[in-house]
Amino acid sequence: MSVSTVAAATTICAPLPVLGRDVTVPLVTGGEVTYAALDYAASAPALQRVWDDVAAYAPYYGSVHRGAGYLSQLSTDLFENARKTVEEFLDCRPDDQLIFTRSTTDSLNLLAAALPADCQVFVFETEHHASLLPWQDARVTYLNAPRTPGQAVETLEQALAARDPQGPALVCVTGASNVTGELWPVRELAAAAHAHGARIVLDAAQLAPHHPVSVQDLDVDWIAFSGHKLYAPFGSGVLAGRADWLQAADPYLAGGGASRKVSRREDGGVDVEWHDSAARHEAGSPNVIGAYSIASACKALTEAGFDTLVAREQHLIEKVRTGLAEVPEVKVLSLFGDDAPRVGVISFVVEGWNSSHFAAALSAEYGIGVRDGLFCAHPLLRTLLGTDPQTQGECGAPEAAPGEKSLNAIRVSFGAGTPDEHVERFVGAVRELVTKGAKWTYHTENGRCVPAV
Repeated sequence: MSVSTVAAATTICAPLPVLGRDVTVPLVTGGEVTYAALDYAASAPALQRVWDDVAAYAPYYGSVHRGAGYLSQLSTDLFENARKTVEEFLDCRPDDQLIFTRSTTDSLNLLAAALPADCQVFVFETEHHASLLPWQDARVTYLNAPRTPGQAVETLEQALAARDPQGPALVCVTGASNVTGELWPVRELAAAAHAHGARIVLDAAQLAPHHPVSVQDLDVDWIAFSGHKLYAPFGSGVLAGRADWLQAADPYLAGGGASRKVSRREDGGVDVEWHDSAARHEAGSPNVIGAYSIASACKALTEAGFDTLVAREQHLIEKVRTGLAEVPEVKVLSLFGDDAPRVGVISFVVEGWNSSHFAAALSAEYGIGVRDGLFCAHPLLRTLLGTDPQTQGECGAPEAAPGEKSLNAIRVSFGAGTPDEHVERFVGAVRELVTKGAKWTYHTENGRCVPAV
């Protein structure tokens, strides 16, 4: 695989301090319990370090790039230094360009808007919608879900070999699945893309929070990720990589900051000279706090050491997988098989249970936050569940009978801030729910599954 897991002998570290680790929530059965946040794949809690850094900077917040005052100059330096910190975190090439965006979705839509004319895009149907859907204005080839990493490389090679060799091409692939947590063979896919004259963009939304990511080592042309999955939930993201396509494209947003010079023509129109730097695609006042929080998270993870962080996460993964394996009614979803390397993202279904009902019971009766649904990856869930993802089961729908296919799934996800107690409570709650049943009935209210009390 392209991302190796750490040796089991590595010392297991303590969870990193995160905001909200002592928050208590009410239980429908009475009393309160410390909340077990096990939905990191959607949004990870802020690292305490990130929150403290942002709080320390907040009084000094000022306008960026266009102010002469002290706070403006300080904020400008902080913003640009954040860019350098993230470039180092990603091990970017010297001539790469790093653009701050709103999220992974925003980053990939930006790149889609910068594609050269007649660019052909290749993307597996297993992608999150953020990396599956932005390319619809290009010539898109959707590739079937592979069942092994080797098959993924072979499928891509065959598709690229069959394309018109003339003209630009782009491959988009995830680093770690937001549904199964499985790692994809990024380095091998990049080699296949380059061998056929194509470029490759890596969706690292689920990879960067869990493993070190090197643009140079993986040999990807671009990388995209979100701050809110990297323990920096302040509405910021990153697109980093080769500058040429980005410099040749019209600005993603037109406005102040993106323009170097604007002048009126004699015919009454306007001529614009755009920046060639990252500013070209960062029009408007940037999200300074978002950028700074990402940089803070990058520093915190680097200082903690990914070897120890990965070892701890693998320890938690084994706890969850071992616990779920002891419940015969639980089926863990996998594309590449049980032995595939993975991050702390595990999806499953429970025989005889509506997934929304099960997730609501974990929350209301045990204070455990997980996610249910199709996880913005409908084609992949269709492959894994063998059902039509357009027909989602609602909380109040009849529970699936033994042998029936589930309409959606349950996802548990965790990371650097997760204590052992939370995954142990989760495993115990799954076992108890399957064995004894829920203590309450559940129904849909304002689109949410809630206890009918």
